[in-house]
Amino acid sequence: MLVPRFQKNLNLGSKPGMDKSGKIVYADTAISRWFAVGLDGRETEGPPPVLLQRVPVEMIERINVETPLALVRSSHLNEGQRTRDSSDKPWTYLIEKILPDLICSSKFMRGQMEAEGWNSKEVKPKLVARVGKILFIPRRPSIWEEDLNKDSINEATLKQLNRTFYAFIPASSMKGIVDEVVPKIGVKFEDLKDVYYVKLQLNQVRHMVHDISCIEKKSDLRLMLFTKRSLISLHDDEEESIKALIASAILDPTSKGGLRWPFGKASSPGDRYRVIDAWHTVSRVYVSPSMRLKVQDSNYFKTSVRETTGEITLGLKGIASELLEKKLEINLVSDMLESILKLLWEHFLHFEAVHNGNTAAMDIPMFS
Repeated sequence: MLVPRFQKNLNLGSKPGMDKSGKIVYADTAISRWFAVGLDGRETEGPPPVLLQRVPVEMIERINVETPLALVRSSHLNEGQRTRDSSDKPWTYLIEKILPDLICSSKFMRGQMEAEGWNSKEVKPKLVARVGKILFIPRRPSIWEEDLNKDSINEATLKQLNRTFYAFIPASSMKGIVDEVVPKIGVKFEDLKDVYYVKLQLNQVRHMVHDISCIEKKSDLRLMLFTKRSLISLHDDEEESIKALIASAILDPTSKGGLRWPFGKASSPGDRYRVIDAWHTVSRVYVSPSMRLKVQDSNYFKTSVRETTGEITLGLKGIASELLEKKLEINLVSDMLESILKLLWEHFLHFEAVHNGNTAAMDIPMFS
C-alpha cells in the first residue's frame, strides 16, 4: 500500500536557484514541497483511491509535447471510503504541514534582509495563495510509455515526473469567483487596473513554495512566500535608458503582450537593459484589512502563440506583515493561516482549474 508513504512531503522537480529560462529564482535556503490532501493512509479494498488523469492543456503541450496529468479522486469510491482529512476540517491538517516551513522560511528571509541592509520599502515580502491545478509531466517520453502498461504507478515513478503549477483558469471560473465568492468573504472592490508590463530584470525571490493537490476538489492550491525588490536607487543615466526603452514601445494587439519594438530598439543603448518579456493585464482588485484578492485577465506570451488566460491570487498581507516582526507570535500566525486556508477550501477550490472539455477519458491508477 503506497498511500501512507505518499503522505511524506516530496520534493518533485523544484530546486533552489534559477530555471532554464532564468525567470524563477529560489533563495539558497528556500523550501519547496508538494503533498496531497484527501488521503488518510488507510488501506481500502476495491479500486485505488487516487488516479492520475490526462488533462490536455495546449499551452503546456506546445512546450513539452507530452499531455500533462493531474491527481484526481477515483469516481468508483463509495461514501464509506471518503477520507478523514477531506471531510473533517482539512485546513487543520494543512496547518501542520505548512506552519513549520513558513516560520523557518520567514526567519531566513528576515536574516537575508538584515544582512543585505534592505528595508521594507526596498524589498517587499509577500505571502500569496494561488488557485490552479498541479500537473505532472514526464521528463522523458519513454518513461511514461513503459508505465502506461502497468496496473498502478508507484512513488518512484511519480518522482520521475516534473511538476508544474498551472495557474491559468477558465473564464467561467473567474466569473464564478467574482459573482459568488467575493460577496461572501468580506472584501471590497478597490480598483480596476489596465496595465502593460515590460519585464527588464530583478525577479522575485522565492523563500517557500507549497504545492497542494486537493484530491476532493476541482482546483489545487499553491502557497508561496517571496520577496520582491524594487528599483528605487537608479542613477540618472539608468533611469533615462529605461524611460527611452519604454517610450519606444508601440501598442500592437497582434504582438506579444500587446506591445512591439522597432527593429533593434528592444534594448537600451549599450545593451544595459533589454526586454525579456511583455504582457497585458486587466485586474480587478478587492481588499479587506487582512487580504488582497486579485482577479486578473492576461494576454501573456510564453510561446510564439498568443494566450488569453485568467489568474486568481490572494495576497495574505496580514500574515506577511506579522512574519516581519522580530518577536514572532507563532500562535497568531497559525490562527491567521488557518482562517485563510478554511476560506480557500470552502470558497475557492470547487471551481474548475482547467476547461471542462479538456479532461480525457483515460484514467491511470496511481495507487494499488
